[in-house]
Amino acid sequence: MARVKVSSSEGIKQEIQAGPHRFFADEPPSAGGSGEGPSPYQLLLAAIGSCTAITMRLYANHKGWPLADVRVELEQKVIEASECDECQTPHGKLDSIEKRIYVVGDLAADQVDRLLAVARRCPVSLTLQREVRFVESITLESADAEEA
Repeated sequence: MARVKVSSSEGIKQEIQAGPHRFFADEPPSAGGSGEGPSPYQLLLAAIGSCTAITMRLYANHKGWPLADVRVELEQKVIEASECDECQTPHGKLDSIEKRIYVVGDLAADQVDRLLAVARRCPVSLTLQREVRFVESITLESADAEEA
């Protein structure tokens, strides 16, 4: 189970608390933010990329393979469904995430192929590919309680 807390007081910049870690999400000035942190989509891509690299690294370590370095570059964009022959959505728009993986090491071709298969099964990517259920609520709190 994962938990984070996101807080906002003024502007677009958000403070994120993930366990003992604190950092910010923001939008660039061109989108009305201050540019003091990655955008939400950049955080999403970072989650996918880091999960992919960690999953590959753990697998290679388990197998004793000489994986020296993993680099994952990602790009998200919105495309027309008609531009995607293999997609199930026939009309409208959909999100496309391109993931390019670069590995360094004395690896055989079959090991590289297996690492790609493992990369496709990173838990964050699998979460996005499954049906996701959102349970949402909202509570109006007193401004006095926020200051305490």
